[in-house]
Amino acid sequence: MKLENSFLLFPGIGQKTERKLWQNGITHWDELEDSGKYGDRIEEKRDKAKKNLEVGNELFFKQELPSKSMWRAYRNFKDSIAFFDIETTGLKPETSKTTTVSIYRNGESKTLVRGQDLTKENLEKEFFESSLIVSFNGKRFDKPFLEKNYGIEIENPHLDLMYLCRRIGLSGGLKKIEKELSVDRELEDIDGREAIRLWKRYEKDGDEEALRKLVRYNQYDAENLQDVMEITREKLIGEVADRPERFR
Repeated sequence: MKLENSFLLFPGIGQKTERKLWQNGITHWDELEDSGKYGDRIEEKRDKAKKNLEVGNELFFKQELPSKSMWRAYRNFKDSIAFFDIETTGLKPETSKTTTVSIYRNGESKTLVRGQDLTKENLEKEFFESSLIVSFNGKRFDKPFLEKNYGIEIENPHLDLMYLCRRIGLSGGLKKIEKELSVDRELEDIDGREAIRLWKRYEKDGDEEALRKLVRYNQYDAENLQDVMEITREKLIGEVADRPERFR
């Protein structure tokens, strides 16, 4: 499913009407144009949507599409989506520090490290170069943590897999959900507390091996988000469409 299959951004069309249109074989913006009943009413919005999609303006769809349906933009912006995860010294940004930020985009991983290249300017650059961002519990933790620690505003459309997974009946932490979805993970022995210990070993003792292990753990968290997103997206298509095979 892509944005072109979604009619929820058009005036007068809700979920029930959208599903009926799909059932009647109308599955694309251009087909809706020829359907007669909605043509005149949605013509202006359809033209705007096409132009904004052509230039890759994801913020238009953030404004026009219901937030719970923003996952439908995943295929349209896949090559510039940033899967991201952070490690910190604690749970509160007022008293804790961000130690590493890993970003996985278009098959490549990058990790910014505190005291090296983890700066406001580099964070702003990474998010500017990304369309959508994908996290796990990032709306409540990662995003506000970075905004508080570095004084930045992250305005990208944000797909938080914690909430998307709940919609398909999966709850708990990322590692638990990965196992339920058969997503492989290395470094099984590391968790958030161990990540803090690894950072302390690097910060106090200059332990480069501890830093390498922390960075790789952080990268696995970011990289595995893509696999979880792909599987979750397939299940969400089945949730909203009677014939999901049309939108694979």
